[in-house]
Amino acid sequence: MILRKTLIATVLAAFAAPVLAADAPTVVKIPRLTVEASHKLAKATIDACRKQGIQIGVTVVDRSGDPMVFMRDTLAPHVTIEVSRQKAYTAVNFNAALSTMEDRFTKPFSVGKLDGLVFSAGGLPIEAVGNIVGGVGVSGAPTGAQDEACAKEGLKAIQMDLDMAEL
Repeated sequence: MILRKTLIATVLAAFAAPVLAADAPTVVKIPRLTVEASHKLAKATIDACRKQGIQIGVTVVDRSGDPMVFMRDTLAPHVTIEVSRQKAYTAVNFNAALSTMEDRFTKPFSVGKLDGLVFSAGGLPIEAVGNIVGGVGVSGAPTGAQDEACAKEGLKAIQMDLDMAEL
């Protein structure tokens, strides 16, 4: 009986080992947004809002939600610093445009009530070749839709680089 159990265990282990080895890579490649791309995106976002006469703050975060670049236009209010950071952080962590999430978290004790999360339009995830690499958040326009429109314009400045990224 013991020999039979040992034989069954050995056979099962022999079949499972190749599957486990194939599914567990030794090294994982993690795409990252560069500071140069982050700066280019932030500057293009400010320029897009300036064309409309809007002064904003913009934050670009990496895939972990940590700030890479923050820019605040000359007359943008101080509050744009924290609001844009929180929008970028929320967008990257939920991998969604915040304009699609504004009504999802309005109940008491929902995830939307957690400190540091902002569910108002103006935050977008940044993707490169199907991988999330960061987020951009904009604050200061009269509406969230205008914040988001500026962020979309800013993303156009680096879109080719994102599409051509080698991962």
